[in-house]
Amino acid sequence: MLAARRRLFQNLLLSRPHSSSSITTLTRGSPRTRDPANGVPLRGALAAPWAAVQRRTKFLGADVRSGNVIERKGRVYQVIKAEHTQQGRGGATIQVELRDLDSGNKVTERFRTNEALERVFVEEKSYTFLYADGDTITLMEPETFEQLDVSRELFGKSAVYLQDEMTVKLQLFDGKVMSASVPHRVTCTVVQAHSKGQTAAPQYKKVILDNGLTVDAPPFVKPGERIVINTTDDSYMTRAKE
Repeated sequence: MLAARRRLFQNLLLSRPHSSSSITTLTRGSPRTRDPANGVPLRGALAAPWAAVQRRTKFLGADVRSGNVIERKGRVYQVIKAEHTQQGRGGATIQVELRDLDSGNKVTERFRTNEALERVFVEEKSYTFLYADGDTITLMEPETFEQLDVSRELFGKSAVYLQDEMTVKLQLFDGKVMSASVPHRVTCTVVQAHSKGQTAAPQYKKVILDNGLTVDAPPFVKPGERIVINTTDDSYMTRAKE
């Protein structure tokens, strides 16, 4: 199946007009160009012409999410995990796992929900999902047809929503791919529906999607139907339009 899919996309690329050097697989070890300052070859995403434009803004600890890039105490971190906790009378806090972008070291900190933090915005780049091979996701730049291999971990739990030719977003900081995201709304097919009344909200029932996820859906949803899912919280949104 994987080999057939690769051949399909290779034929697709070959059928489109492009120069003989326009298709490149981008990996951390593939040279693309040279740094004009010192002539050293740039590699992988570092060589991309769309290097990140850094912009900073203030936001609250309550709004911290996985994938965010923040500056704290003069250092820049990527948020790996963010978990909201309630500390009794002490109020709600956010426990976060951070990765230092310079050293790669991981630290765990706790923010107050009303604590002011500085977020560093990164550039987003659209790619087309081609196929998954184990823990590697292969994407294609839709204008240049260049291919990029990234780790499945970049998508986190949202990797389950990846579909053929889906447009996804990569977030970059200083030319490095920091995280990836799927569309907010994704259409899935219901493969199995359980009886009503198996959730805390009696007006909903459990259904299993074609990607293996189990979500809550209204009682009128039946197997075979296509429904739109909110990928942020895996919640039912509406029936898909025909």
